[in-house]
Amino acid sequence: MNRTPSPRPPPPVGERVPDLSAVGSAGWDPRLYGRRGRLPLRFIVRLALLVVSTVFAQAQPFRLPTANHALFEPGGEDEFFVGTIGKPWTTGTFGCVRSDGWKFHEGIDIRCLQRDSHGEAADPVMAAADGAVVYFSARPSLSNFGNYIVLRHEMEGLEIYSLYAHLKKIRDDLKVGQSVKTGEAIATMGRTTNTREGISRDRAHVHFELDLFVNERFPAWHRKAFPNQRNDHAAWNGQNLLGLDPRLVLLEQHKQGTNFSLLSFIRNQTELCRVIVRDTQFPWLRRYPALIKRNPTAEKEGVAGYELSLNYNGVPFRLVPRAESEIHGKAKYQLRSVNEAEYRENPCRRLVVRRDERWELGRNGNNLLELLTY
Repeated sequence: MNRTPSPRPPPPVGERVPDLSAVGSAGWDPRLYGRRGRLPLRFIVRLALLVVSTVFAQAQPFRLPTANHALFEPGGEDEFFVGTIGKPWTTGTFGCVRSDGWKFHEGIDIRCLQRDSHGEAADPVMAAADGAVVYFSARPSLSNFGNYIVLRHEMEGLEIYSLYAHLKKIRDDLKVGQSVKTGEAIATMGRTTNTREGISRDRAHVHFELDLFVNERFPAWHRKAFPNQRNDHAAWNGQNLLGLDPRLVLLEQHKQGTNFSLLSFIRNQTELCRVIVRDTQFPWLRRYPALIKRNPTAEKEGVAGYELSLNYNGVPFRLVPRAESEIHGKAKYQLRSVNEAEYRENPCRRLVVRRDERWELGRNGNNLLELLTY
């Protein structure tokens, strides 16, 4: 995928940057090389740093969506994340971080750096990667996301979606289907939402998600599963997006550089549970074939269903085809195993529950599997 390199920083005041265009393939220019025909060491170092930083930037799947880079600074978390009222910065991170670990937050809340004359957040919100606009809502009363945008990206054979919420203003000319480049401004940070408590001026932030898309038939499933609930956002309802932890993605790619693989990151999620699904044609298989693991037995005997490894947020990060001889029981969904240590660490999605010393799929777990296979 083509990427737009970071702009070169301006030269220090009083310093002239040599014009490389003045030198042909066999030319020589004393302005560039000096009187003895040698490239100044200072320029060599700057040129090397520019090349390295450009290559490194091009290798990164995602960039931060604002100019706030404190995430990468030692001890910078309090300057990067916005916590909930009266709570530490950790409540602005991803996962089971609210209500004593029992409320899930499917994104990260990034603090503003700029304010206008009225004290409102004014930071530009930028596309985290090359992609296309698939949805935006400029009616904040219809979602606790307020004004929000969803972008689609293709990486390593995967469909990944980034979501930007609580926006003050969406760029006027933005249209569904429009291509955007990494770092391109798409909105202005704000604090829009439809929640009763609202978002105070001092807590203005962008809520940022990295998601996988569950099912294009979500609207029909939602009408069946929740007949008395409104769905104002069609397939782009937040329930149809399963989040990855953006903080971990960004930190891992910052650490690994060109060795980072988003596909490997997803494949190596910690397992909460394994579930047998007696279905062979559900949408996740078509959308994320890179997550399917080969099974010689099923290849030989035929596929009767799939064994899904789910992380604590319900992302099916590994799918193993299973033959009839490998499946016991006729139920469409069968809980095969539970990682109890992971459940104790991250219980808030309630995908599984324990009753009378026995693990079962919870209501949320059954709803997820029904949506996956609808």
